[in-house]
Amino acid sequence: MVHFFLSLRSGYVQQQLTGGNKTAVREQESATMWTDKQRGIRVSQQELLCKNACGYYGNPTWQGFCSKCWRERARPAGAQRQDARPTNDGTPVTFSKFEEKKNTEKGRRINTMRRLFWGSPSPPKRQESSERHAKALKAYQSLEPGDFTGFLKLLRSPSSQRMQSRCTAFLNTMEAYHHLPVQKQSDLVQDFFQTFAEYFSSFSEVQITQIMEHVEKLIMTRLHKWVFCHDSCDDEQKDLALQRSIRSLNWVTPQMLNVPFPDKKTTVTVDPFLPAITAIIEMDAKRAPQDKLACVSKCSQHVFEALSTSNSEPANADDFLSGLIYVVLKANPPRLHSNMQYVIRFGLPHSLMAGESGYYFTNLSCAVAFIQKLDGPALNLSPEEFEGYMMRGHAPSVRNKRQEVASDTQQLLEELKGRQEKLNQGVNALNVELQQWVQTVQTQLDEATAQFAKVEKEITAQTELSESFSSSSHDAASQEDDMKDQTVLVLGDPDAGPRDTDC
Repeated sequence: MVHFFLSLRSGYVQQQLTGGNKTAVREQESATMWTDKQRGIRVSQQELLCKNACGYYGNPTWQGFCSKCWRERARPAGAQRQDARPTNDGTPVTFSKFEEKKNTEKGRRINTMRRLFWGSPSPPKRQESSERHAKALKAYQSLEPGDFTGFLKLLRSPSSQRMQSRCTAFLNTMEAYHHLPVQKQSDLVQDFFQTFAEYFSSFSEVQITQIMEHVEKLIMTRLHKWVFCHDSCDDEQKDLALQRSIRSLNWVTPQMLNVPFPDKKTTVTVDPFLPAITAIIEMDAKRAPQDKLACVSKCSQHVFEALSTSNSEPANADDFLSGLIYVVLKANPPRLHSNMQYVIRFGLPHSLMAGESGYYFTNLSCAVAFIQKLDGPALNLSPEEFEGYMMRGHAPSVRNKRQEVASDTQQLLEELKGRQEKLNQGVNALNVELQQWVQTVQTQLDEATAQFAKVEKEITAQTELSESFSSSSHDAASQEDDMKDQTVLVLGDPDAGPRDTDC
């Protein structure tokens, strides 16, 4: 049923395994799964890839096989049961006529089912003109990736009338016979995808992948309400059991899972894994399998971002799986089992077996399988401690956290005490320096005052000396003036000369 996709994707899968996912696979080659002696939860390469060593990703739902190997493994067993019948003595005997009649009846039933869905046992293909066929193919080749609206417009065009009628007939028939078992519906949907892809057999691998993603979204958006969580399976009961299991593990901490988390010294306002938790919860609101896978990819990318911000070391595949387990435990996504089964049953095979989305979905399957089989040794706990936490339903911080808080408080008090002692020493040193400064200032002030008084005395003495000098100079000048006056008087009297001379 999916042989066309498997042959189509073989080259791309090898490229992805040796290219985009090479680093992740290389990191996991030397790891062993969920050991308490190693750092983190580890998954080896054999546990991620198919057990048949075909190169595709396996899945726990298929017992570790990919979808191709799982189907091929199941079919031969059924064929052997039909071809051989035990006799009375226990030896198998082949009845040629009986087998021929049985094969005829089987072919008639297959033709009846095909007639039911396709209108005739082997529907004849109408001969289309080469120009019209080339025009239609050219229009699909020019379609941009992710342009679902453009794909719908092309599908409604006259050149695509046959493909549109095929899709409409298939949808109407599936809705009318929605009571069929879900596995039968899955086979019919996958058969339709394979048959529809034959229209584009001349396209490149990438173009066929893009077109079939649009076809898947168109078909499964309409069939979601009929095939999701079908009554013929026990998905609802398993959803409730998984939710109860996750709810009972709400006490698991990131440290138990060895998830790199911001240390206590780092200020964290919100949980760094909150965007990843939101993305995984949004998966239930999507209808198309590829949209659900997009939510898983978005969640995984947010996990890598949270790990890169929470840890100084680069995030590896082991840290990623531990972080994804923590996100699933904290989110407890609604109908997680049904959503995963819906993607497995009705998604395109190449989306699950290879590429980034296949790698992320495989890790999500491993995370769910780990949660379902979670025990004490996986969390580095003794069986008694694990059972005690499961019975109480409390986080292990009820008792241990008290000791941790007391230890942290004691450490904080010691740190505050040391800071207080340093502060007191600083205050004392400051007081001593202040007193010394006051004394120095007082000494300098006294010296300045004494010097000022000395200078003041000197200035006073100089002032008095200057005043006395100026007064003596004034007296000498007065006497000199008097002598000049007397000389003038003598010189001015004509009779005074002879008399004085005679005397």
